[in-house]
Amino acid sequence: MAGSGPEGTPVPGAGGRTSLSARAREAVRQRIVDRRYPMGSRLVEREIAEELSMSRVPVREALRALVAEGLLELLPHSGVRVRRLERADVRHLYEVWEPLAVQASRLAARRVARAEEAPDGLAALAALLERAEQAAAADEDEREVAAHTAFHEQIVSLGGNPLLARTMEQLSWQLQLLFGLHEEPDHMRSQHAEMFRHIAAGDEEAAAASTLLHVRDSRTVALRSLFG
Repeated sequence: MAGSGPEGTPVPGAGGRTSLSARAREAVRQRIVDRRYPMGSRLVEREIAEELSMSRVPVREALRALVAEGLLELLPHSGVRVRRLERADVRHLYEVWEPLAVQASRLAARRVARAEEAPDGLAALAALLERAEQAAAADEDEREVAAHTAFHEQIVSLGGNPLLARTMEQLSWQLQLLFGLHEEPDHMRSQHAEMFRHIAAGDEEAAAASTLLHVRDSRTVALRSLFG
């Protein structure tokens, strides 16, 4: 029978603390992405624990994990704050994302062409595209950002490469944070539709080319929007 650790938190092995830590990480992560915790703001462990109605131990573990993910950064003496994206951070993120996104589209189209991908995968991709368009029409920015992020993640899933998927997972929340900091122009929304058409047609080179254009346009828009 599992006992209890400090502050009434279940000891490891029962799965309780891991579950609470995961819940805390997800909650804090979402608040960062939707900017309830703005960039540069200091996060206080005690206050977050009270807000989430849980003990400080899982919150502490969650904050450490989010530092490792790159969403938070350690303060010089104690505590953490939401990472403020500088121009170099954005550039570095796109330098990594660009080749991975292009390869993901190429692999997804290749698997479609070889009939290695079930129709459900393409249907899910189409549904995410539709969800993003509906959110844009309703001026629901947060929902549109979430749908666009999920669209890119679904392309990775269609590619069927688990190593690529794990690598992209490390970038996902930083990308979602970045996407939420600026409005996506109409021509970039249409690029998503073009990417989908090429992937669904199994044209891997056209899918790769359209993705490359999209990522580079996204970088230009992000840098201009954030830094002028």
